Amino acid sequence: MSHPAADAADAADAADAADAHPTPAGEQAAFPAWVVRAGEGRRTAAALELVPLTFLEDRGTVVRVQFSSLNYKDALALHGRPGVVRRTPLIAGIDLTGEVVVSDDPALAPGTLVTLDGAGLGEDHHGGLAALANVASDGLVAVPAVFTAQQAAAIGTAGLTAALAIDALEDHGLVPGAGPVLVTGAGGGSGGIAIALLAAAGHEVVAATGRPQQAERLLGLGASSILDRAELEEPGRPLQRQRWAGAVDAAGGQVLASILSSLREGGAVAAFGLAAGTDLPASVLPFILRGVSLLGIDSVRVGIAARRRAWERLARDLDPALLDASTRVVPLANAKDEAAALLEGRGTGRVVVRVSGG
Repeated sequence: MSHPAADAADAADAADAADAHPTPAGEQAAFPAWVVRAGEGRRTAAALELVPLTFLEDRGTVVRVQFSSLNYKDALALHGRPGVVRRTPLIAGIDLTGEVVVSDDPALAPGTLVTLDGAGLGEDHHGGLAALANVASDGLVAVPAVFTAQQAAAIGTAGLTAALAIDALEDHGLVPGAGPVLVTGAGGGSGGIAIALLAAAGHEVVAATGRPQQAERLLGLGASSILDRAELEEPGRPLQRQRWAGAVDAAGGQVLASILSSLREGGAVAAFGLAAGTDLPASVLPFILRGVSLLGIDSVRVGIAARRRAWERLARDLDPALLDASTRVVPLANAKDEAAALLEGRGTGRVVVRVSGG
């Protein structure tokens, strides 16, 4: 009978050796993966295991994963929190970047470097915190030549979401020079990339954060000024002074309500987060008296055309050097420990998980 500690040690050793001994798609060999299984009651538990290729679904495209990343959803899944994993057992990881091994899509030749973000990974389907993945090709994007595999993983869902939010704001009519654009959750992955993209496109960016020690980094990403997040956390009048031409919001809750009440006439906020809560204690007055708009951003089910457009923006406007400066790389075996920092609100920038290759 196997011993859990020994199994975990074997999986960690396999993760360390994955670069030197990548698993060919045709072999029925085991490969390392962070697997979420049913635990006591309604909780789940995640462990680094060795799993066979038969563990994977047959979804048409096999990818040898080089890098994944850590997002808040990954942290929840790895630490047994509800709301992410919809079936067990399931490999965690909502992002992956790697090389195509075999695909049912003739446009994806073996060796093509691809990335997949969201699309049900780590929620409904086996995800990217594993040496191999078998995924549907309809969400795969070829990594633009300006990015390495590690950089594409650092972008991940966080960067995709930021780019989708800015696309939505500009589609709504936001143009450079219209006024300041607020970014909340500026210290996080999506917020930091949103700042860089907005600044590169010529917008005046105000970064909202509760961590003043992050100010220098955020200014370096392109923010023109820093706003104390506390200013947005207290309830105010339904209509406040008009300040923002637009906003990218990762917080929700009272923060989002405060943004809506202080948008300029015709302005919009692109919202995708709930760090400050799921409630929205807002009034209809900004909508009916100032014509503001609330644009919801879903980076999970978004179609391939919008994904490609977002990656085109990222390739055009995101300086890889800025990305490298805010990225840390950790081995697969350390993913769960690193995820704890996200749950405790200590995460900054992007954490990339090196799986194999790269």
